[in-house]
Amino acid sequence: MHRGKTSFVLLNLFPYNSGHLLVCPYRHIDTYDKVTPEEVAEIGELTQQAMRVLSKVSGAAGFNIGMNQGELAGAGIAGHLHQHIVPRWANDSNFFPIIAKTKALPRLLGEVRDEIAAHWNAA
Repeated sequence: MHRGKTSFVLLNLFPYNSGHLLVCPYRHIDTYDKVTPEEVAEIGELTQQAMRVLSKVSGAAGFNIGMNQGELAGAGIAGHLHQHIVPRWANDSNFFPIIAKTKALPRLLGEVRDEIAAHWNAA
């Protein structure tokens, strides 16, 4: 895709959505707190550029951007930091079940709380 001075951009081999990109520093580091100020700046710039490109070429209506750091956090390659840029469109697949093994629920927390509270003592 693109090679910068400290970082590069590539398509994810196992994408959550079409156009799912990764921004990776060249250095082999595992967490964001270990990147240099120059790497932070370039990762940010490449992320912005990826968003502009994906908006233009695919009409993305939104983005999920994030880093899974460590095996327990869902990092597929736990030893090498990478930032996900996932384009989103209305009615596409939901990001949460894929990343966090959590489903977004179509009910307000207050409604769920009230229902549970109403049945709590009966259980």
